[in-house]
Amino acid sequence: MNVAFGARMLKTGLAVTLTLYFNSFFLHFPSPVISAVAAMFAIQPTIYRSWRHFLEQLQANTLGAVLALLAGMYFSKDPFAIGLICIIVIMICMKLKMQDSIGLTLVTVIAVMEASGQWEFALSRFAQILVGIGTASLINIFFLPPRPRQQFVTQIHSVYAKLSLLLRTAVSNEIKENIFRDEKKALEESLKSLADKFKLVEEEYKKVGGNQFSKIRDLVVYQQMLVALRKGADVLEVVEEHYFQADRDKRYGAEFDRQLERLSKFHEHVLLKFDEKLKETEPPEVELMEAESARFLRETMGTVYERADDELRLSIVASALFDYGYHIGRLDKLVEQYHRGGADEKK
Repeated sequence: MNVAFGARMLKTGLAVTLTLYFNSFFLHFPSPVISAVAAMFAIQPTIYRSWRHFLEQLQANTLGAVLALLAGMYFSKDPFAIGLICIIVIMICMKLKMQDSIGLTLVTVIAVMEASGQWEFALSRFAQILVGIGTASLINIFFLPPRPRQQFVTQIHSVYAKLSLLLRTAVSNEIKENIFRDEKKALEESLKSLADKFKLVEEEYKKVGGNQFSKIRDLVVYQQMLVALRKGADVLEVVEEHYFQADRDKRYGAEFDRQLERLSKFHEHVLLKFDEKLKETEPPEVELMEAESARFLRETMGTVYERADDELRLSIVASALFDYGYHIGRLDKLVEQYHRGGADEKK
């Protein structure tokens, strides 16, 4: 995440620098600021979005420049006319679902109308915007191109590390409450960021050509990775809401702790298996884990508690653990299919 963010900052700075350089020394535009602003907004998180942004800006700014040119001929610099044209442009952009282009298009409208609709100025302004967007798009594609898939997989491991720490200490209550709370908040933010990254991967895969079957297989695995992490975070919520509110025997507390440890280790093994870093286990680990999860749930449900409320609370926690284990097991099976499919394609 930090690497991607750093690359985007670097590319934005480079795009602005090159745009200003081209405008000043080759194109000799009088005021290259608008071109630099266009370059700033053109750096996108995926190559597909860079291309889409370029097309949207081209269409929206063409529309804005034409309307501003016509209005400027009849109304000159009249503030009410400028405001009215801005409203019209906003409405049209929203109707065409080009909301991201509104800001820069309004700058074009105001600049052209301020020049009283002079077509030479409008053409110059339009050319500056194209230079900025084009320069930034080329840099985004050829210089440290965005790789949402690699970033997503790397981020999966980072989020799992946060989750694992919290799961392994959730029941034992070893971490200070304020530290646990801060780490849990950081985990939620990381999960949201990971979900956003998955949407970028999904968008890139669906819009860019290639082996569609292979891409669908990838997306199914990536989505289940996200689901498994989300289920682990749900366990933390359930433990906080129900486990500590119930009277429980120390022996069963230790059993809950061991089950969390097993599930966390199983999750780690599946991720390592995805990276092809593990030897094959016999019998398959998923079958052993499914049997262990079922045993744990049956024992928890069958235990006699002094209060019915305690039984309900601990049953909820046990069910959340079972659900987490189920989704890790499903991920394990999908990873197996993923590697078998990849091996078949190489033959």
